[in-house]
This record gives sequence, structure tokens and C-alpha cells, in this order.
Amino acid sequence: MSDKYLIVGLGNPGAEYALTRHNIGFMVLDLLAEHFRLNFKGGFKGDYAVADIYGKRVYFLKPQTYMNLSGDSVASLANYFKIESENTLVVHDDLDMEFGKFKLKLGGSAGGHNGIRSIIACLNTEKFIRGKCGIGRPNVSGRNYVLGKFTQEEFDKLDEFLSIAKDAIICYLNCGLKEAMNSFNNKNIKKEEN
Repeated sequence: MSDKYLIVGLGNPGAEYALTRHNIGFMVLDLLAEHFRLNFKGGFKGDYAVADIYGKRVYFLKPQTYMNLSGDSVASLANYFKIESENTLVVHDDLDMEFGKFKLKLGGSAGGHNGIRSIIACLNTEKFIRGKCGIGRPNVSGRNYVLGKFTQEEFDKLDEFLSIAKDAIICYLNCGLKEAMNSFNNKNIKKEEN
């Protein structure tokens, strides 16, 4: 295994998408940037930063290609720096999990997510880690839902949710995938007691 790692947060560029459900990957990366004091710069069709963390060279990437072309940005950085797909973790929204649930998973299909589909196509493998952020299944069309803003109730719990995702990724970088999965895959935001 190489000691180079890539953490990708998926989202759409532009102010109008800033607080939409589809941009939760960007939000998690912004928290990691704050934690590790990262400075992003433009390149590889995205904004990226590099840091030496826990003895690893870690690249952080927010593709600026729009969601369905995310793979162009991920593959260009991964290929340039020779980062193995197994060392690539992609943080994204997931319609099939309830809001507030976070799960790490290695490999699998795109599950209807255009950003993940694009990354699979451009890396030519499904063998990368997903950091799935549950946003719940809507009653409206998926597209309108993912591009919509969080409800007030969700927004009130968003910081706690993003912190769980951030802590899971820090644990992954420090202790490895297995320990991060064991510690965070059943973790959820605290439910309000009635």
C-alpha cells in the first residue's frame, strides 16, 4: 500500500448550490480544511490541498466540474500523483440512508449517484472508499430533493452530522478503514427525545 491518500468531497460549484443536500461532501471537506488548516488552490479541474498527516501524504479535492463530471477531476489528480483507488475516499450524499447517518464502505455500485458513476467510469474501478452521508429519501423527485436546501430541522443538526463525518475520516487516516468503520458506521446524530 502506498502512503498517498486522496479525500474527495463531492458537490456543485457556485453560491446557489452552497447549502444544498448534494453539496454535503464539500461541507465535510471544509470542516477537514479547518481542522488541518489546509489551503486550497485551483488545479485538476477542482480545488485541492496537500498535507502530511499521520505520516501520510494526503490530498484533499473538491471537484469544480459539476457533479456528473466529478470523475474528470478525481482521475486527473489521482493519476498525476499516482494515488491508488483503494486509498481514495469520496464523501457524498446518499438518498438511501436516513438523514444524519454516516457510513464508510469500500467498493460497490454507483447507487444512482451521478458523481460516483462518473468517478467509477474515469478511474475504471469501483474499488474506492465511499463516505456516505445520509440525506433521507424524499417524496419529491430525487433531482429536486438533492438540489434543495436542508429543512430547518435538518439544518439545526447539520453541524453535529458533519462533525461525525469529519471525525470518521480523521479516524480513517489515523487508524485505518477497519477501525473507522467499526467506530462510525452505526453512529448517528442524536434523536430528539419527545
